[in-house]
Amino acid sequence: MSNEALIVFNPSGRRGRFPLGTPVLQAARALGVDLDSVCGGRGMCGRCQVDLCEGHFAKHGIHSVAGNLNAKTETEYAWELRRGPLVDGRRLGCSALLQGDVVIDVPPGSQVHRQIVRKRAEVVDIELDPMVRLYFVEVQEPDMYLASSDLRRLKEALTYEWHLGDLKSDVRVVQHLQAALRQGHWQVTTAVHNDERIIGVWAGLQEKIYGMAVDVGSTTIAAHLCDLQTGEVMASGGRMNPQIRFGEDLMSRVSYIMMNPGGDEAMTAAVREAVNGLAEDLAAEAGIGVHAIIEATFVGNPIMQSLVFGINPVELGGAPFALATDEAIDGVWATELDLVIHPNARVYGLPCIAGHVGADTAAVILSETPYLGEELMLIVDVGTNAEIVLGNRHRLLAASSPTGPAFEGAQITCGQRAAAGAIERVRVDPHTLEPRVKVIGCDRWSNEDEFAEAVAATGVTGICGSGIIEAVAELFLAGVISHDGVINGSLTRRTPRIVAEGRTWSYVLYQDDERTVRVTQNDIRAIQLAKGALYAGIKLLMEAFGTGHVDRIRLAGAFGAHIDVRYAMILGMIPDCEFDHVTAAGNAAGTGARIALLSRKARAEIEEVVRRVEKLETATEARFQEHFVAAMAIPHKSDPFPRLREAVDLPVAPVGGQDRARRSGGSRRVRLVAQPGNEEPRPPDAEPEARSEGDA
Repeated sequence: MSNEALIVFNPSGRRGRFPLGTPVLQAARALGVDLDSVCGGRGMCGRCQVDLCEGHFAKHGIHSVAGNLNAKTETEYAWELRRGPLVDGRRLGCSALLQGDVVIDVPPGSQVHRQIVRKRAEVVDIELDPMVRLYFVEVQEPDMYLASSDLRRLKEALTYEWHLGDLKSDVRVVQHLQAALRQGHWQVTTAVHNDERIIGVWAGLQEKIYGMAVDVGSTTIAAHLCDLQTGEVMASGGRMNPQIRFGEDLMSRVSYIMMNPGGDEAMTAAVREAVNGLAEDLAAEAGIGVHAIIEATFVGNPIMQSLVFGINPVELGGAPFALATDEAIDGVWATELDLVIHPNARVYGLPCIAGHVGADTAAVILSETPYLGEELMLIVDVGTNAEIVLGNRHRLLAASSPTGPAFEGAQITCGQRAAAGAIERVRVDPHTLEPRVKVIGCDRWSNEDEFAEAVAATGVTGICGSGIIEAVAELFLAGVISHDGVINGSLTRRTPRIVAEGRTWSYVLYQDDERTVRVTQNDIRAIQLAKGALYAGIKLLMEAFGTGHVDRIRLAGAFGAHIDVRYAMILGMIPDCEFDHVTAAGNAAGTGARIALLSRKARAEIEEVVRRVEKLETATEARFQEHFVAAMAIPHKSDPFPRLREAVDLPVAPVGGQDRARRSGGSRRVRLVAQPGNEEPRPPDAEPEARSEGDA
């Protein structure tokens, strides 16, 4: 029996082996995991709380069970006596000792550098026509000589005063109707859904009701609380998706369900609990009761959308990726989804398009309306899977491309999600090869005075998605990285930033007394694989459409809002286009969910539009691999990118099948042809395969 245990931390993906009896907090510190502690592991502060993830995790080769941690200790019992009981199954990381292999989830409240959720409400023009409207009426009192129920007289009043005839009602309305009528002295406000059904009744005048638009991403859940009477966004917020403890990516979660009976129910419960917490947060921020939320719309990728509505997504885990339904989910009671909003609230889910193209893409289409114009628009929503839409009013095509989590900072040696202290901007001097960086939460560059003081509270903790993209692009422009993505090790004679890393090289991006942030050869490969898959999916859509160019590119999602379009094009993530025609769409999926919340016409419109979308399955397209291989080069093996070259002085393209930029050993920002005879050796095995897991 081994005297060591393997521990894997979510959401970071960091992993390592430690002797049995090692505290979880100690292992987290050794691996650089973001786990808080103020008391130094004495069991006093309670900030190092963690959750044990139980089940079989095939990706990690771990069977994680409660018995692989020690029993709850006296220290933990003493803390509970002082502070109250821990959440069921939760442990203090300083007291939980390794007894076997485990998967540990670090909840958001235990993280020092909590993720900054950058999904805010976009300003858009919406034709306000909500599904739920309020109607104030005065109801005739009952009469001994006129046999008529309270409900019938309420309906008659609505018909007389508001011309609403043939209304239906729920039994839940009837349960509260008589008390409301008498408390309001026969004056009540009713909420009517779609001019067809009474779903709420209040004594007296009720002036406000609210709706919630929710974008359930695989990593982040974002929501907007809206006044249904005015359309005003009252509050916006986000939470990490707790399903991440079951798997970092979508296929890992489907695999977990396949291997753990009841796994789908556990994931559904987890995401609904997070939505409820978010609803309570938004209601508190807006100063309203959570029961004032009487309508909700949901969007998400096919797996997330399925789990929210309690549909097992296992069929989406393999070909032919069959959806349970491609229709909108309408008329669901909030209580059917265990939501804590108004018990009679209605929930609407936008339609999914295909097995890998979900309701979030439908919401993006609704927000961006490519189907209304002549201009050929490309919409890219970058995430663990990239959803791609191409078209105009004549034709719409959509596909999903498996980019993986590298663009979100995962699978990167020093990668992390966007949080205070993460490097998000990078510049590299082409002559000295010296870098300067900006981190989230600080406006100063690292070469400016008082930078160290400005980041003292958080430190420089790692590099996020936008940062790694800029780092790779800047290193390419400076000649440190070749067109085929290889770090030029011969440049060690010019800069100490390039250091040997086994049989390859890495570039030290930032270093202080606490941490070294570096870009490794494997990091570059991970970015190449991700951007190659994205570009290959785009090329397939362009070929199917019969075009060699696009007129406009919209980058959707929180990631698209913070990426510099120049670097996206330099890397070859997106096709050649005029820079001013490449713009961020913000959280377009959330905006689409908000439009559907506030406009019944929009719901009918998007339900009709998605039926016209042509779907391409990248997994079965014969030319995907060919496009993918060509797109691994930076920016591309064969596509010329003429507009990009007009704006940016790119390094010299490969000559004669070999990458001269790599051999020249210098900066290639200027267009000079490398001279033969200046070849420098590079380390053997300079082109390793990218890692499939996060750094340990």
